[in-house]
Amino acid sequence: MNRWIQMQGLYQREVVRFLKVPLQTVGAPIVNAILYLLIFGVSLGHSIHIEEEIPYLAFLIPGLIAMSIIKNSFDNATSAIIGQKYVNELQDLRVTPFSSQQICLAKGLSSLTRGVLVGFITYLVGQIFFYIQRGQFLSIVDLGVFLYFLLLGGLSFGMLGIAIGMWARSFEHVGAVSMLILLPLIYLGGVFFSLEGMHSFWQNASHLNPLFYMINGIRYGMLGSADTHLGVAMGVTFLFFVVCYLLALISLRNGSRYIR
Repeated sequence: MNRWIQMQGLYQREVVRFLKVPLQTVGAPIVNAILYLLIFGVSLGHSIHIEEEIPYLAFLIPGLIAMSIIKNSFDNATSAIIGQKYVNELQDLRVTPFSSQQICLAKGLSSLTRGVLVGFITYLVGQIFFYIQRGQFLSIVDLGVFLYFLLLGGLSFGMLGIAIGMWARSFEHVGAVSMLILLPLIYLGGVFFSLEGMHSFWQNASHLNPLFYMINGIRYGMLGSADTHLGVAMGVTFLFFVVCYLLALISLRNGSRYIR
């Protein structure tokens, strides 16, 4: 019980850290979501057609929710660790009674909290846009599936952010990974488009992208349809989480990475 109380204290400290800068951690992603909805959902949505006859705005909203959760969970973990490296706060954790597993779970869950917070606000903003355009709210078809991919996907990228943050020496390293690897994978994962209208090469390539399964899993939970089989998506997402968790745990046990 004492171990859980310790972990809860570390988790709360991490949550308070990002809540102290709400414009950066919550405000900026919300503005981005509004811009995406205005540009793609409203301005260009009428000229983009989905073969399943789903309104493009309805197709876009789950993708934006997934993108918000993935990106913010990852960014929270990496920025927290790099920032703590700069002030030697991360190194202090080595002399505390916290185990590597406790640190991993506390930082991963706090990153998930930020991701879910931004994702929920993105969901609310999307509902407003959908109601204005269609005169009704967008319902969630399968809440269990929706929460499975939302929570496991966000936690996976919180763990991956821990591993990348421990590996990186500076914010430049983290920025390079985010811009050159994470963002392309998000965009090619089906946030803005369906695989049905793509060349067969890109369809096959997208199936190698774990984000494709997370994004389509959230879309299935909201709309009841996706570009992949639900069971495959659930399995790939769970395996990806296990890999990310192990990477985070191994990186935290490598003492040389607690300093810059």
